[in-house]
Amino acid sequence: MTDADGDVDIPESHPRYESLLTRHRIEAGVEAGITSRQGLVAQGRGEAFDYLLGERTLPSADAAERAAAAHLLLADHPVLSVNGNVAALVPGEVVDLAEATGSDIEVNLFNRTDERMERIADHLREHGAGEVKGLTADGTIPGLDHERAKVDADGIGDADVVLVPLEDGDRAEALGELGKVEIVIDLNPMSRSARAADVPIVDNVVRAVPAITDHARDLADADRGRLESVLAAFDADEALSVAERAIREGGDDENGT
Repeated sequence: MTDADGDVDIPESHPRYESLLTRHRIEAGVEAGITSRQGLVAQGRGEAFDYLLGERTLPSADAAERAAAAHLLLADHPVLSVNGNVAALVPGEVVDLAEATGSDIEVNLFNRTDERMERIADHLREHGAGEVKGLTADGTIPGLDHERAKVDADGIGDADVVLVPLEDGDRAEALGELGKVEIVIDLNPMSRSARAADVPIVDNVVRAVPAITDHARDLADADRGRLESVLAAFDADEALSVAERAIREGGDDENGT
């Protein structure tokens, strides 16, 4: 039996409990018209990398998540970009992160239809979101000739910091060209998305989004100097190198960075 969030009656003792749960949430997202069928392929690809990482958050990823929280808290206009897989997997967690960082939420899809956009927006509202951007689509990201180019001018178009979980590489590069600080959650440290990011988070989105929220709450009362010191301590290239090495060595993060 699957509920509205795609949760099924899987015993927590099952060795593949978390993996099976996320698969069913994506499947339920497809059935609800939230997630595209291509999202099933993307989920499988990410799951393979997560398996190689040991299905855990590396210390290097946790440092990236803390840097992401600092960027969002320092931003003048932070925006959390949401696609179908993110809406299916972590809708409530995205809302929590938006509340913890004062961020807008904007839906952005490659396989965009008005119906999917409305369904995702409604799904996010059901999980506590207030305003959900992306439906107006009165702005454009230069250099893209597909549906992901469509953004709200007062959302991603105006943002100085954008969190783009499960991102397409070409949009990641295009956002970088606009001078926006870009935080990317991607389990493949060799992807264009991760390498284009100011803060690449090589972690599963179901772990990463709550972790960023936890860090944001911990840093909520920090002054600008402390937040900037968090950013100064983070090295994106090193984080990618550590994650790639961990994949090659079967999940070991030997440097502990």
